[in-house]
Order: sequence, then structure tokens, then C-alpha cells
Amino acid sequence: MGVVNASPESFSDGGDLVGVDAQVARAEALVEAGASIIDVGGESGVTNRPPLPAQEEIDRVLPLVKRLVGLGLVVSVDTWKLPVARAVLDAGAQILNDVSGLRDPRLAEVCAATGAALVIMHTRAEPKKKEFPVYGDVVADVVAFLREKMALAHALGVPPERLVLDPGPDFAKTPAQTIAVLRHVDQVVALGRPVLLAISRKDFIGALTQRRPRARDAGTLAAVGAGIDAGGAIVRVHDVAAVQDYLTVRAALRGQLEVAEDLTLAEELRRER
Repeated sequence: MGVVNASPESFSDGGDLVGVDAQVARAEALVEAGASIIDVGGESGVTNRPPLPAQEEIDRVLPLVKRLVGLGLVVSVDTWKLPVARAVLDAGAQILNDVSGLRDPRLAEVCAATGAALVIMHTRAEPKKKEFPVYGDVVADVVAFLREKMALAHALGVPPERLVLDPGPDFAKTPAQTIAVLRHVDQVVALGRPVLLAISRKDFIGALTQRRPRARDAGTLAAVGAGIDAGGAIVRVHDVAAVQDYLTVRAALRGQLEVAEDLTLAEELRRER
């Protein structure tokens, strides 16, 4: 899942892509690099500013979603606002990536009505609020929360096969709590639905490496590898090309990728000044 942000306040690449043409070009480049899904965001989850009005978020993402759908891409939209969800799903987005933890159950009803898939993320915080609840056992809380929300979504008409689970790295969790959850993400996998790992450049990586967001890609690769080992199905990343290269070499060395006996390196790729 490649990230295309239409939000100038995003923590890692805010303001990089000015205008729909630039955003579409980024999406096409991510697909060329290996992305299967494009996740469009119109509002960052940063907590140092208030939520956008729904219409402003729609104005940011709807033209982009329409263009991407018209290109035949699989489009996910990262939003927790009902009017935004209705607008983008009506425009043809196939996945609603709800980072509120299904705080508004009507989001599930919209997915049920349109046939869209729904990503349910664990969080105990209100959107755009920086809160760190006291957990007796953070891993148990994540598993119980997601199990409860899966049941709610199913009761509201979303078939189980259209649900994706996200353990919510950094959302209502300290870096240490996020690490604890990711160490035991196999327990989320055991719930029986594909698990999305939105781990790219996150704070827990910055805390471990003491690096700013754009310098966290090496740490992101380590998190990707650990997450896939534990059964993660989808990784949401900014640098798709680097992750694709990592996964290709990893698969070859593990014997999961067939390697031709006559595999060679093109001469023009051998050296560079």
C-alpha cells in the first residue's frame, strides 16, 4: 500500500505534492514501483492542529480519488469522517481506511452499502487527540478491541471477507507499547482477517533510531520484515521501491522466489560514478 498524501500537514511528506496532477504522478510511480493499493489521505493524524471541516477534506481528496479510480487503480482512503467516506466511496474508492477504530458505526454501514472493504484500526483515543490510556495489557486490549469491532461491522452488514485489521502503531500508544504490540502481532493475525501494518516512518522507529521521519526508511524495512514474518498481509509505506527491493531480495534468499540459472546483471547497472 503506497501513500499519497493530499495533506500539507502530514508528518513526513506534507506539502510535497501540490495539485492533483502531482499527486496522480506520485500514485502512478508507486504502482510502477510495486504498490497494489494507493492509500489517499486528506488529513494528517498529527495532533498539533484541529480536525479539518469535512468539506475541506472532501475538496482535497475527491478530485484525486476520481482520477485514480479512472486509471483503474485500487484506491483506499484514510478518513474517519462520514461525509468524506460517502463521497469517496460513491466516487469508486474500494477501501475505507478508518483510523478512528470505528468510532462512528455508520462508516461500516456505508461500506456495507457500497461493497467497499473496511480497515478497522485499534485506538482508544479520539481522532486528532494525543492520548495515552493506561493499559493493563496493551496486546490483550488490541486483540479484544479488534474482535469487538469486527463483530460490530459484521452486524452492520460488512461481510468478514471485506474486513482488514490494523493494530494501530503509535495511535494511543507510547513507542514502547507499539513495540510490544508489534512483537505479538501474530495474536492479531490469529483473528483470521488480513492485517495491515501502517508502520512507515512511525514515531516508534524514530524513538529507537533517534532519527527524523525521512531518515527512518531503514528502520521501516526492519519493521516490515518482522511484520511479514508474523503474518502481516499489507504494509503501508512511503518508499514503495525500497520495500519492493527488500522483499524481492528477501524472498530470493529464503527460497520463496524462483531464481533463473542464467540470472545476470545488465552492464549498465554494474557501476555508476
